[in-house]
Amino acid sequence: MKDPATLIGIGLGLVVIVVSNVLEGGNPMSLLIFPPMLLVLGTTLLITVGGGTMADAKEAVRSVKRAFTGGVAPAGDLVPQVVKLADKARKEGLLALEDSLGEIDDPFLVKGVTMAIDGTDPDDVRDILEAELRAKRRDDRQSSKFFSDAGAYAPTIGIVGTVMGLVHVLENLSTPETLGPLIASAFVATLWGVMSANVLWFPLGHRIKRLGELECARMEVAIEGVAAIQAGANPRLVAEKLRSLLPAATAQESEAA
Repeated sequence: MKDPATLIGIGLGLVVIVVSNVLEGGNPMSLLIFPPMLLVLGTTLLITVGGGTMADAKEAVRSVKRAFTGGVAPAGDLVPQVVKLADKARKEGLLALEDSLGEIDDPFLVKGVTMAIDGTDPDDVRDILEAELRAKRRDDRQSSKFFSDAGAYAPTIGIVGTVMGLVHVLENLSTPETLGPLIASAFVATLWGVMSANVLWFPLGHRIKRLGELECARMEVAIEGVAAIQAGANPRLVAEKLRSLLPAATAQESEAA
């Protein structure tokens, strides 16, 4: 399931910035000055990498694609599937669920149901699934932190670039005709620092965090569903229990479905 919210938000945000610049009589190409862009973007990424490990950086890079094009199916979508499995397990036994595994579209739920079919102790099943849930939360938290840290560093790096540019301006006071472009280049660094933080890094960090929250909520529903199936709970009670884990609007949609 794809959710293009980040692609749309960041893309249109940049378009609005460019259009506003044009409406004010500016030239967008005057903002695309390579040295300050290299300084701000390159240094920001490098010092963010320096604040963690290479494994953190690699995981953050992998998460970029998911942030722009990924999505999470609503946790409520699992409720009808789990209720169906619970009903079948109650009538025919856990082994009968093996034929239904191909109908389940959630790998995490498949894993839990498979362990239940194999006769794994319910406490062990819960421990294994919850350990995977904790690992998922930890990974998403670190990837989100990577981009949030970048957003915190970028404006300061932009100021560093501006100060460097102004020093260069002072070195060329004897040639007034060059001062305009030099001053413009200096302030472009601050622009890219602030803009990259608020239009790129922070949104990416928040997006990854939100996707992680939604995925973990879906995993929690799966864990409780597998536990209920193993316990042989009444399907109606299973449905009520799982809906209680969902936000009110999502629970109502799931009930209507």
